[in-house]
Amino acid sequence: MKIKNITLLMLSFAFALTSCNEWLDVMPDNRAEVDTEEKVEKLLVSAYPENPYIVMAELSSDNVDDFGEDSPYTQRIYTQLYQWTDVTESDNEDPKSVWGAFYGAITNANQAIVAIKEMGADTPRLKAALGEALLARAYNHFMLASLFCKAYNPATATTDLGIPYMDGPETELNPMYERGTVAEVYAAIEKDLQEGLPLVSDAFYSVPKYHFNEKAAYTFASRFYLNYGKWDECIECANKVLGTAPAELLRDITSLKALPRDLDVVGPQYNSTAAKNNFLLQTGYSALGLVFGPYNYESRITGGNMLMQTELLNNAPWGGYAPSVSSYTYSNMYKLKPYVYVATGFDKTIFPRLNYLFEYKDPVAGIGYHRTVYAALTAEEALLNRAEAYIMKEMYTEALADMNLWTANNLNASYCANVTLTEEVITTWANSMEYYADDAPTPKKALNPILVTFPENSNMEAFVHAILYMRRVEFYMMGMRWFDVKRYGIEITRRKLGTTLEVLETYDRLAKDDPRRALQLPKDVITAGLTPNPR
Repeated sequence: MKIKNITLLMLSFAFALTSCNEWLDVMPDNRAEVDTEEKVEKLLVSAYPENPYIVMAELSSDNVDDFGEDSPYTQRIYTQLYQWTDVTESDNEDPKSVWGAFYGAITNANQAIVAIKEMGADTPRLKAALGEALLARAYNHFMLASLFCKAYNPATATTDLGIPYMDGPETELNPMYERGTVAEVYAAIEKDLQEGLPLVSDAFYSVPKYHFNEKAAYTFASRFYLNYGKWDECIECANKVLGTAPAELLRDITSLKALPRDLDVVGPQYNSTAAKNNFLLQTGYSALGLVFGPYNYESRITGGNMLMQTELLNNAPWGGYAPSVSSYTYSNMYKLKPYVYVATGFDKTIFPRLNYLFEYKDPVAGIGYHRTVYAALTAEEALLNRAEAYIMKEMYTEALADMNLWTANNLNASYCANVTLTEEVITTWANSMEYYADDAPTPKKALNPILVTFPENSNMEAFVHAILYMRRVEFYMMGMRWFDVKRYGIEITRRKLGTTLEVLETYDRLAKDDPRRALQLPKDVITAGLTPNPR
């Protein structure tokens, strides 16, 4: 492969270094000198991206609809993401910002790794810092690959375009990079994981929930191995997280339910460091809390009643009400009911999963930045990752145990037909439902899995439909649905809704082999020479 000159990468790294805090001594060549344990730990605070990927991923998925050009406060970038077109607008949520934020975080992780190794990495504190740096590097590359590359496919991974894997700091002015392959990227991620996981320790964090603590590290590893098709490794990593009493780690829904029904009250508690299920929290410059909050902001592309009552919250494996389009009765199935923000011609269905914050730079003038806090890794993800891996191994008894832990924690038994799932319940539900059609939507969408072939005379496909439904509910508004869509080859139809929520038109379809499943690289990166994704 021809080597390319990628100036944007270099520029993002330079920015990351110059944005370090005052505690870093600067060498004559403008490199920060990191020569103490304290400086390493402070540098690692910046090894996490400050621009979340969530808006890009969620608006690319089938968790949203188009409410039309007349919807207020619509920005062009959101329609571009929804329509899988090349993004030309600038925003904290655009590909350029996300790309630069993740590579900037990688740069800081690499600088920490070099500094640790130069100091000998011979103290428990430095070994733990090295583990965190390796995990951060692996995580940032994995998320970039999940967005800008095809899903891992063992049949094509050696030829599918990857991303530059940065395993060292910048040492020259005009570095040269190549994209490599998805197979090479995943191998490098796994190498960092295998080296970093044994080193990670919770002993030296003042606020462990904002770092790759042990549970966060193994939860991420379970995510990686699930997407890599290594089921045993996924289960092993999830086991390290969940232990012998996984129910005790799940979110305390009862306490959240007891709070005043106010997103400004529930949201901060949902993303609290005190929440036992939140393993890794992240902050970022983002309008997430507005886009997926009770505001007119970005009201054109959102998830509303039509979507909810046909495929996302109703027609569930556990049964329940079948409301009319004007009813939100289905929300009673959940202990923590979704919030509904309704206005003329549109509505939003919201779970209290995102905080909206505003950082004032000039309080008098009212100038500042949109901010958010979100749970990037949770006990629920470890549980559902393990359940899916069990399904892939046809270990349905074990999968059901995990799935029923989730239902017991989230559902109101009095509003559901089958809170306790069985093989019969799941197969009856899946087999009695028609596959999704544009004129008759259901949550059962045709699957074209990349990592598995469904065995004949097996209930695996029915179980996959059920676990995907649960994941869709659990990760609604968090961007994770897009990655499930990619790895299962789920096709998506774009539709435009009218003022009374009727379907006015369907105008695009993302086929199972559509190259747009790999989001396009930032324009500046392509201009600098990096090979664009095919279109």
